[in-house]
Amino acid sequence: MKIGIAGGIGSGKSYVCQRIRQQGFEVYDCDDAAKRLIRTSLEIRQQLTALIGPEVYTDVEGEAVLNKAVVAKFLLTSESNAQAIDRIVHPAVFKDFIESGLQWMESALMFESGIYRLVDKVVAVVAPKEIRIRRVMERDHISREKVLEWMNRQMDQKEIIHRADYVIINDGETDIDQQLENIIRQCNRSF
Repeated sequence: MKIGIAGGIGSGKSYVCQRIRQQGFEVYDCDDAAKRLIRTSLEIRQQLTALIGPEVYTDVEGEAVLNKAVVAKFLLTSESNAQAIDRIVHPAVFKDFIESGLQWMESALMFESGIYRLVDKVVAVVAPKEIRIRRVMERDHISREKVLEWMNRQMDQKEIIHRADYVIINDGETDIDQQLENIIRQCNRSF
C-alpha cells in the first residue's frame, strides 16, 4: 500500500514524516526529489533550458546549477510559466517515486500535481491557521503577510481534508503518534 502525506504550509507534514521515519519507514519527499532531479536529470536540464533559455543553469566547478534568480524572473513574467515548469518536473518526480518502491510519500502539492493518483490513501496533516502562520514565520523568518500570500496560493485546508482519506490534527495538543498509529493500523487492515 502506498500512502501520501498532504497538507498546507506550516501544517506539520515534515514533522509527521519525521515520526513515520522514527517508526522505521522511509518517506519519499517530493520537494527534495524535484530539487535533486532538476540538478541531476539531463532530460529536465534540456527541457528547462529550451523553455527558459541557456542562462537557467550556470556552471559551478563543472556542475550545472539552477539559476534561481533566472527562474524567479521567468515565473514573474506569466502565471502560465509555473505550469510550464510543473509539466516538465512533475512527471519526472512521479516516475522517480514509482521507481523508488517506497510506501510513504510527502507532497505539498498532492492534489494540485496529480501525484495523489499514485497512492492508495492520502493522509492530510492539518493545523489551525494561526498556528500555521506562527510556525512558518518562526521557521522561515518572514512576515505574516508573506506567509498569508504563500497560504493563499495553496489548496485550501478544508479542500485537502475533504479529499483525504485520513486526517492528522497537528495543533500542538492532540497526540500525533496515537493518530498515526491508528491510521497505520487501519491501512494494514485495508490490505
